Amino acid sequence: MAVIHTAAVLFGAITLIAACSPTTETTSTATQTPSATTSASTPQSGPLRGPEPSAATPLVAGSLAEPIPVPATDGKVHLAYELLLTNVLPQEVTLTSVTVLDRDVALLTLAGDQVSKWTRLLGTPTPTTKVSPSATAVVWLDVQLDKDAAVPQTLTHSIGVSLSEPQPPLLPATMTEHVAPVTVQTRKPIVIAPPLAGPSWLDGDSCCEVGGHRGALNPINGQLWAAERFAIDYVQLSPDGRLFIGDKTKVESYPGFGADIYAVTDGPVVIATDGLEEQVAGKNPTGLTLDQYPGNHIVQDLGDGNYAMYAHIKTGSIKVKPGDQVKAGQLIGSVGNTGNTSAPHLHFQVMNGPDPLRADGLPFVFDSFRLDSRVSPTDEAIDDGQSAVMQPGVTPRDETDVSPLSFDVMTYADR
Repeated sequence: MAVIHTAAVLFGAITLIAACSPTTETTSTATQTPSATTSASTPQSGPLRGPEPSAATPLVAGSLAEPIPVPATDGKVHLAYELLLTNVLPQEVTLTSVTVLDRDVALLTLAGDQVSKWTRLLGTPTPTTKVSPSATAVVWLDVQLDKDAAVPQTLTHSIGVSLSEPQPPLLPATMTEHVAPVTVQTRKPIVIAPPLAGPSWLDGDSCCEVGGHRGALNPINGQLWAAERFAIDYVQLSPDGRLFIGDKTKVESYPGFGADIYAVTDGPVVIATDGLEEQVAGKNPTGLTLDQYPGNHIVQDLGDGNYAMYAHIKTGSIKVKPGDQVKAGQLIGSVGNTGNTSAPHLHFQVMNGPDPLRADGLPFVFDSFRLDSRVSPTDEAIDDGQSAVMQPGVTPRDETDVSPLSFDVMTYADR
């Protein structure tokens, strides 16, 4: 679905444009495990032991942020996060496998084509298993747990690699690195109401594939930020499942254009930016400054370190200003096509700070909605104005306190 994916890239023009090393933000996980050393002056319980054995690792590794468990419409609990791998050798290193473990239990294993599907070099959009000298690769991880399963406290990573120029015994031709332990946060996703009302709202791009949102690691002020990790792009389908009816270049051809946007919970408005004109639908805009990427937008403080952004709002429709205390369900604007967008839609995300770019994306769940169907991820006909092809086996049902997934089609209660 090229139109959906194009519309999904809120900050696509700056996505992955620089080969950066893992950040030193407080949300990042240290790339080395502290040694279990002992000291004669420090009382110890149990037998004394020295440091863990040292091993050469061609790839140094760390996570961009600690994952937060979030339940979703597939009945699974998702741990979505990113692993950064930097090749410190003057030779190419090939990733052969990536395994995420809870102690000695494998929760996720990527091998073969699955490794390249979830891996990109910083600065490139092409799936790969090859990490060139001095390059950093990102592996997007989506650990899925049964909803009643215990959530791990810590995840570790076993990385299989092969070397183009082995140097045994220190660097054999094939190696397995055990690296980058990451703590799983005990924080719970915020429970909010949907920002829209009515039927046939398609989640065009959200957790947990490597789409325009999850793949957007923004290099801002010398650090990488994944503000859009859980962002949703909402487009409304017509009753017969079409993205637009009539002229693809006209915003009025899209059923969702002008739809009401509602505050998802109580909280003050931090940012309210209006005045940007509507973009021509069906094409990617150019020449935007950094602050124009979200278009007309609102940022709301939801409390407990959560901030919501509502983006690409219709010109002149914003009904709030900074400092306003809004209530859940209050009308705050209308769906538009401003900023970095190729089709009218609402971009919605929750993050840990008020800056749309310079923040870490946080998961969220909606208190109540109706899951109607799910669009096939391989459906290209929808981009040409044809009816969407739906995935088989999706049973319409009411959902409570879960997060939508990419391609879900939902009905939200009227206000």
